[in-house]
Amino acid sequence: MGGTMDGTRQRRRGDTRQRIQDVALELFAEQGYEKTSLREIAERLQVTKAALYYHFKTKEEILVGIFEDLTRPIEDLIEWGRRQPHSLETKQEIVRRYSSVLSDAAPLFRFMQENQATVRELRIGESFKERMLGMRDILIDPEADLVDQVRCVSALFTLHAGMFALRDLEGDPEDKHRAVLEVAIDLVSQAHEGTRRS
Repeated sequence: MGGTMDGTRQRRRGDTRQRIQDVALELFAEQGYEKTSLREIAERLQVTKAALYYHFKTKEEILVGIFEDLTRPIEDLIEWGRRQPHSLETKQEIVRRYSSVLSDAAPLFRFMQENQATVRELRIGESFKERMLGMRDILIDPEADLVDQVRCVSALFTLHAGMFALRDLEGDPEDKHRAVLEVAIDLVSQAHEGTRRS
């Protein structure tokens, strides 16, 4: 009996943590990270500052928490990719999964783009770079020549560009998303073909 109660409480606590992060990210986006205080985050959540403190002591902690939660799926994907054969199906699946991870994390990437100084200070950029290298390693065949390695890395950048650079292109967001995915999959497919040929 105690177990279920506890599980529910854990989950509720998880939800509060999640709500704090979501609201904080909204506020950071609206008025900038520097200008946002913990008090404002608590006010928008309609909780006391003490309740907020229970989960996070500083807004840095909130941001690092957001970053860790939203990039954990990238780590899971890298782990998964390392266990798979270097087949074309695997690479296409990696691109598809990475694309959906990125769209879930879109608000965070927007934040990273608009607050580069903060991102540097908190070393968020560093750990993101490490994850990018992990992604690159599961896409590239060890024996691929340079052109095909570049194609694989470009597939990742195509997905990133889909989030930022292509936002103001004309067209339906869904269509744009499909187009970006198609180009990224083309790139890994060409790279795979190239490696097979050599």
